[in-house]
Amino acid sequence: MGNLVVDIGNTRIKSALFEGSELIAEHSFEELDAALAVWNSLRFTDCLVSSVRFSPMELAQKIRFPFRFLDSDTPLPIGNGYATPKTLGLDRIAAAVGAWHMADRNPVLAVDMGSCITFEFVDEASVYRGGAISPGLKMRASAMNSFTARLPLVELKTKPDSLTGDSTVSCMQAGIWYGVEFELAGQIESYRLKIPEIKAYICGGDSQSFESLAKDHIFVVPNLVLHGLNCILNHNVE
Repeated sequence: MGNLVVDIGNTRIKSALFEGSELIAEHSFEELDAALAVWNSLRFTDCLVSSVRFSPMELAQKIRFPFRFLDSDTPLPIGNGYATPKTLGLDRIAAAVGAWHMADRNPVLAVDMGSCITFEFVDEASVYRGGAISPGLKMRASAMNSFTARLPLVELKTKPDSLTGDSTVSCMQAGIWYGVEFELAGQIESYRLKIPEIKAYICGGDSQSFESLAKDHIFVVPNLVLHGLNCILNHNVE
């Protein structure tokens, strides 16, 4: 009957219902009780939960149907060459798996644009090698405001019209936005110089703001982590 995959973050709870690799329905919640009301109405065979907010024991007291809990010991469909696998964020490895699966198991770079921007590289041998972590849009804006005496806290809702700001606020907005855009383009191009066939998949809360980067080798898939969780669940069920 399908899979239910759940990603419980610090502020949002996201879930999706899959049939095989096809996404059937997707939901987002702020509280677990609201999520449970929806999940209990769904029909599915297997469930995988990834959570940074609740432990497996806490979830078992609330969730009345059987589920698997994603942790660093969960078998993955790809190899893990990370030097410290116990410290690897589960959303990072899920994004990497999702991108790898969408790229037909070819070399891939997964980019998750949340509070931080994470880059995850899976090589031609289907082994996760690690990547890079840098500040996201809001974190950069907050840092400039927090660590200087006079710079204000600026908002970035849309792409600035010009590289050249003509006020303190517009200069900050241009610096933050284009700094991120050029970082994304630079990282992806650097990988392509070494591995011409590599594809990049961009996900996360700020991903749709950078859809202009999409090309024949760059794809914007906001729910990439959910696809990765489903792939991990299928691997364990099969």
